[in-house]
Amino acid sequence: MISIKFLKAINGDSIFISFLDDKDKTRNILIDGGLDGTYYDPSNNTYGDLRATINSLRKKGEKIDLLVLSHIDNDHINGILRWFENDEKAYEIIEKVWFNSGKLIAQYIKQPENNDLKLNLKAKDYTNTGVVEGLQFENYLLEHKIWDRRIIEQGSFSIMNGLEIRVLSPNKKQLIKLLKEYKEKTKDDAYTIGGAKDWNIDLKILIEEEKESKFNQDSSPKNGSSIALLVTYKENNFLFLADSHPKQIVNALKKLGYTKENPLELELFQISHHGSKANNNKELFEITKTENYVISTNSLTHNHPHKRTLARIISVNPKATFNFNYEYVLDNIFTNNDFKEFTEFKAKPISVYTVE
Repeated sequence: MISIKFLKAINGDSIFISFLDDKDKTRNILIDGGLDGTYYDPSNNTYGDLRATINSLRKKGEKIDLLVLSHIDNDHINGILRWFENDEKAYEIIEKVWFNSGKLIAQYIKQPENNDLKLNLKAKDYTNTGVVEGLQFENYLLEHKIWDRRIIEQGSFSIMNGLEIRVLSPNKKQLIKLLKEYKEKTKDDAYTIGGAKDWNIDLKILIEEEKESKFNQDSSPKNGSSIALLVTYKENNFLFLADSHPKQIVNALKKLGYTKENPLELELFQISHHGSKANNNKELFEITKTENYVISTNSLTHNHPHKRTLARIISVNPKATFNFNYEYVLDNIFTNNDFKEFTEFKAKPISVYTVE
């Protein structure tokens, strides 16, 4: 049995995977931690899904067998930083971390380190847990011996307690671009906003427009550095794309032998970058086959998902089921005309997805 929970991560991603290994022991994987409030929001003194998940693990005597930090975007990593800053024993329930730090990338490609890629833990404005002000995140992982300190890149393959993990992104070129080009524009990730909402446009119109439009891929080196995973459990495939770039994902799948004529069959497809139109091209949906697409965002800060992305999916797969972890998106993204003109697709809320 495997269960996948899409935590309430605000406009970010935090995915908790729990499965039984070959000896029927429960194993756990956490991919990303969303924004700060996914763990704790000091502005209103509330705790989120990530803290509840961690507390539940402790009560059951379980650990996070693998923590994957896909990339350094605030809406993917800040919840983890917040957890470590508030919980001085966080490391005790983590067996292993995958994280492509700036220093590690610099050593890998033998280039100077990019200081904008450094991450620090801080005690300021947080509960008094003894965390040293300014402690480098990388040093924290090393000090507590939980970091699997190697580059996680396209082509990597691991078997973890019966679960197979293939890394589809990033490739070396994307890591080099991150190291050389990334500059911290702002403490907030709002500059990655995807333009105005297109939710009021009918799917039919968007599909027609797509026939004439050219795909423009996201150029963010940070998003391109995302660790994207193809997870296989008992012949069931699950795709977790973080904020990865679609052309690189398609190329990785082609290397594995998948084509439009021989698509990768998936139990579940977590769409890249919360449904951004610049991170999901039509070819990506043609080289994969599934009934279940998941979008993680509350859409209140950014304007994701783009409805144009969903139109691309429906043009390829009219029987698609869209799963949203926030009902605000579910209730507002489709028009009445959409349901009249496309009668086979479904839209529903998702919290936990389970396969026996």
